[in-house]
Amino acid sequence: MNIRVGMGYDVHPLKEGLPLILGGVKIPFSSGLAGYSDADVLLHAIIDALLGAAALGDIGTLFPSGDPRYKDISSLVLLKEAAARLRQAGFEINNLDSVIVAQRPRLSPYIGEMRKKIASTLNMEKDLVSVKATTTEALGFVGREEGIASYAIAGIRLA
Repeated sequence: MNIRVGMGYDVHPLKEGLPLILGGVKIPFSSGLAGYSDADVLLHAIIDALLGAAALGDIGTLFPSGDPRYKDISSLVLLKEAAARLRQAGFEINNLDSVIVAQRPRLSPYIGEMRKKIASTLNMEKDLVSVKATTTEALGFVGREEGIASYAIAGIRLA
């Protein structure tokens, strides 16, 4: 069995009045993430982890900013497309592990729904998708609530 691992990272600035979408879930909060798509840092990190594990490039190469097809697009659509590219290259997803780094809002009430949406989009079992959340104890740009970051690791295998 050929196992490969990829890592992804993403960060977007918070901006008042925008919707906050993480893991495909709209979270009630006064600010949202600014970006070309829906700026879902969790899904962007997962996409980069999957693409990296298969050596298929990165999210910016596959879905470039400035391309009108991706303006305000749901990152769930991008995740589905990235997974299709993975399958076309002969890989299956084994598991995902991720962490969202945000000072606020409290994300624990939404983690289960995020896991469910990600698993459903990727046609995999929910227990193979891990999503965690942490703060920076008020340190750095995340602690000052200037943005949110996310890290992800993906395990894949040859189909």
